[in-house]
Amino acid sequence: MLAALLIPVSVAAFARDGTLIEDTQAFRARHAAERLGVPPADLALTVTGAEKTGHAVTRAARVVSGALARQAGVRAVWSGGTDDQPWLRSADGSAVLVLARLEGADKEQERTADLLLERARAAVPAFTVQASGPAWSNERIDRRIEHDLLRAELLAAPVVFVLLLITYGSFVSALMPVVVAGVAVGCAVPLLGALTHVTHMSSFAVNAALAIGFGLAVDYTLFLLARYREELAGGLSRSQALDKAVRTSGRSVAFSASAVTVCLAAVALVPVPLVRALALAGVAVAVLSAGAALLLTPACLVLLGPLCERGDPLRRWRRVRLGQGSPFWRRTAQVVTRRWALAGGVATVSLALLAWPFAHARLSVMDYRIMPASSQVASVSEHVRAEFRGAPEQVVTVVVSGPALAQQLGAYEQSLARVADAGEVQVGASSRAGTVFLVATHVRADSREAAALVKAVRALPAPGPVLVGGRAAEVGDTVAAAQRALPWSVALLSAGLALLLAFYTRSVVAPVKALAVAVVSLGASLGAVVFVFQDGMARDLLGGFTVTGSLDISLLLFTLAIALSLSVDYEVFLLGRIREEYERHADNGAAVVEGIARTGRLMTSAALAVAVSTSAMATSSVSVIKMIGAGVALAALVDAVVVRGVLVPAVMAALGPANWWLPSRRQRRSALSTSEAV
Repeated sequence: MLAALLIPVSVAAFARDGTLIEDTQAFRARHAAERLGVPPADLALTVTGAEKTGHAVTRAARVVSGALARQAGVRAVWSGGTDDQPWLRSADGSAVLVLARLEGADKEQERTADLLLERARAAVPAFTVQASGPAWSNERIDRRIEHDLLRAELLAAPVVFVLLLITYGSFVSALMPVVVAGVAVGCAVPLLGALTHVTHMSSFAVNAALAIGFGLAVDYTLFLLARYREELAGGLSRSQALDKAVRTSGRSVAFSASAVTVCLAAVALVPVPLVRALALAGVAVAVLSAGAALLLTPACLVLLGPLCERGDPLRRWRRVRLGQGSPFWRRTAQVVTRRWALAGGVATVSLALLAWPFAHARLSVMDYRIMPASSQVASVSEHVRAEFRGAPEQVVTVVVSGPALAQQLGAYEQSLARVADAGEVQVGASSRAGTVFLVATHVRADSREAAALVKAVRALPAPGPVLVGGRAAEVGDTVAAAQRALPWSVALLSAGLALLLAFYTRSVVAPVKALAVAVVSLGASLGAVVFVFQDGMARDLLGGFTVTGSLDISLLLFTLAIALSLSVDYEVFLLGRIREEYERHADNGAAVVEGIARTGRLMTSAALAVAVSTSAMATSSVSVIKMIGAGVALAALVDAVVVRGVLVPAVMAALGPANWWLPSRRQRRSALSTSEAV
């Protein structure tokens, strides 16, 4: 709840990182074109007038252009009000675009855009002036995301409390994870604010990471609290139970936070600014969540003492007390370990079917369509795209460097016009330093057709060095650069998690098994995300959204990293408990059954807490927030119930004692046997 109060105050301190990689040919083309006098547009104003003639609207656009040019913070203005910009007039002449290049950073441009819209409307009160473009739209999108995430946290906190009350049977025990999570998230806000002084930090990344951090902090507190009460029910004193909980579950919390850090650090290798901001924010909240759980939970247990077990409103109806193994999960584990081939096969096939849609996943970069189609951001932007040949996002910019003969440039212009879907071509600027060609397209910038067009333009013979830019090229270059970085990211992630799990489990086989199972679990979650958010199936269940036929690469990677972190999180706690039982009894089958029985209820309740925390994000009107919330919630439930409850025990039963194989240990036993024989 503390986080809910802090977010609106603190979020203004954060800048916005981009969804596009700037070290690409497309951005070099953007900078080269601007040097030659063809800058990109930060703000687009659409001037229309009811029952006004085309000439009247054109004159109004000229008035708006003059008003904007006199304002501070405006670097350049151009519009369809002049004869050399016919692309910026609609086909019927009833609307004219006025474009502006603004000075300053993101926040400055947003303030300037708001002021310019007011000035434009005041200059032509008889006409309608609507705004679009990044300087105006991004601020509205950020504001909507902040509002939706704040609402999600306010919705999730009481529901999580009721869920924990039902599970743990004590008002104090139910409230403790929520309070610890609130403190962790509240502390994360100023920390992330401080990081803005040394690196770029996205406000979107901050809000998304805080929502995820809330769920992680609840999880970590639950694992400590549940182990404490289990040991207390087993006859230990309060100090002994707390010491045992910190040594066992506390160790698992530390390893889990380390696993989250490894996952997000590996994802940060992808050079998309938003991905790196999400990763950095995620690492910060994961570490703080673990620290808050490890420090505050023991302190609360010492201070509150017996109050942590009192106040159970459902006491008379409970058949199983906290601290006892779950009969349901014990029976499930017994059936699975006896028939491991059948159970494992059914679980694997089911998860593979869920993962199948991921085979046709298509990556792109988000745009205004993440907003509801009825929103002003989406409706105005869509109108501009549909009505104007020169809509900024529909133009491919081609920069030919150096001087060239007029005949050569003319021939090259004709070649550009012959490219499929190229539409019209015009010269934006020409000098001895170079020439800028503007190619109007009729396809969306993130479509396959647009990617093919950019590829075809880059392949054309030119009279000099060529740079191809525009939104279509920027999207394609960003996705291509991210895909080139993914193999390195996956390699680092796999190596880091394997080493971490090997150290934790003291086994060679267990980490390999854990990674293989995590891939299956992750594939199922991502397949469901593709099925719903790319293909648009069952979208009405989530309140509806615009289906674009692709997924934003930044937020898909973030969802993937968090889902994988949860998978490893649950694996760490389950393996830790099974390892304890194995060392106690030296019986792999019994250890698996007892480990599942002791952790199954806890895993389910923890997964439900995470699912509630993140599924509240699915109530957002912004589609990418829905995707993160629904994706993480589904990943938590599938992993805790199907993977940890069925697939993991089936695989561990099949492997038997080989689960704990370690070369050095075998060599020591061999040496010991030899010495005894002698």
